[in-house]
Amino acid sequence: MNLQQFEQSLTSPVLPNHLSPALQALWLDAKGDWDGAHEKIQDDPSAQASWIHAYLHRKEGDAGNARYWYSRAGKKFPSVTLQEEWGAIASTLLAELTH
Repeated sequence: MNLQQFEQSLTSPVLPNHLSPALQALWLDAKGDWDGAHEKIQDDPSAQASWIHAYLHRKEGDAGNARYWYSRAGKKFPSVTLQEEWGAIASTLLAELTH
């Protein structure tokens, strides 16, 4: 699946169950379900989940908490828009699926 296909899946009312939990979290966020997205990655200790966790808290407006999660993910606090960051995270996760 590429980014365009992933974005097209957002037209479905049903969460695609073949996606990884991290991609499911991004899907839920894009559909406006911040809480569902947060719940999907909350207990996942991976760097991927930490990056999404950071993004979600940045989106929420909690910069201090976001900085903590960016640090856990090994990422710097971004200067791009939330939409650009969402795309970067999704692209990275999708690319990892093909390796």
